[in-house]
Amino acid sequence: MLSVTTWVARATHFLFQEPTRFLTVEFHAQVQLDTDLTIMTIQHFLTLKDLPVSDVRGIVERASDLKNDPNLAANVSRKTLGLVFEKSSTRTRAAFEVAMTQMGGSSMFLKSSDSQLGRGEPIEDTSRVLSRLVDCIALRTDKHSKLENFAEHSRVPVINALTDEFHPCQLLADMQTFIEKRGDISGRSVAWIGDGNNVCQSYINAAEVFNFELRISCPKGFEPDKNLLSNNAKRVCLIKDPILAVKGTDLVVTDVWASMGQEKEQKERASAFKNFQVTSELMSFANESALFMHCLPAHRGEEVSSDLIDARDSVVWDEAENRMHSQKALLEFLI
Repeated sequence: MLSVTTWVARATHFLFQEPTRFLTVEFHAQVQLDTDLTIMTIQHFLTLKDLPVSDVRGIVERASDLKNDPNLAANVSRKTLGLVFEKSSTRTRAAFEVAMTQMGGSSMFLKSSDSQLGRGEPIEDTSRVLSRLVDCIALRTDKHSKLENFAEHSRVPVINALTDEFHPCQLLADMQTFIEKRGDISGRSVAWIGDGNNVCQSYINAAEVFNFELRISCPKGFEPDKNLLSNNAKRVCLIKDPILAVKGTDLVVTDVWASMGQEKEQKERASAFKNFQVTSELMSFANESALFMHCLPAHRGEEVSSDLIDARDSVVWDEAENRMHSQKALLEFLI
């Protein structure tokens, strides 16, 4: 099969040498171009399930390698990461920008108010344009379906930088952190205490990918997606009592009670979640070597007691740092 470049070159040749055949050759060149674009596989990272298990685990392992020796990272000079964020961010944005800089590339940040998205441009049109200019795009938005639509119309890899349903980049860092501290997480048990939100739902996917048991304890009405739970019933279960959920586990995880966009529900949620705060006392029911994680930002005194977040079994600062190393490994894999 001739390459697109070859076809275009031949079309140009016929234009000057055999003008009567130009229209025919131009048509074939376009067909070849369209065919090549159609069969070209673009690997996105919208959830942990988008990649084979071996690749996800490989990215986490690579992240630790890059952390130990940054010189191992691929050189992505002259490549640009587009960051399109419709929601605020600290760790995700900083991690992506630093990762690209350390690998010799660059990043371009756009928020809704800076782009035509803020004026109602269809997101698929934004995708069509930006994917012609950059080499990879990380999108942070609300509905996961919007992310899927964006990826469907992109010519370059698209990364989920957070949606209301999933936050897979966080799980790469969490898995890296646990493995660095305690070894393989396969066969271990994890307790999620609090809202069945996007990070919780990414933990459900991670339970299958990394082969661990996940116990979720949350108030009635705040459970994760029912279909997601039923599809992962072999490794995931709901336990109403936080103490029973935490008992004998190797990792305890929580997140804010009201995620971005739910600020108006803060008081209502504070009442519903009052018995689901992770404290040092609750951690005492976990295994002696159990770790505590929180994706941050944390509301000290709400979902987690202030003393626990700074305790010896808390690894939230390593977890935050590993966002950069794991996202660097992800970029290296995709670009």
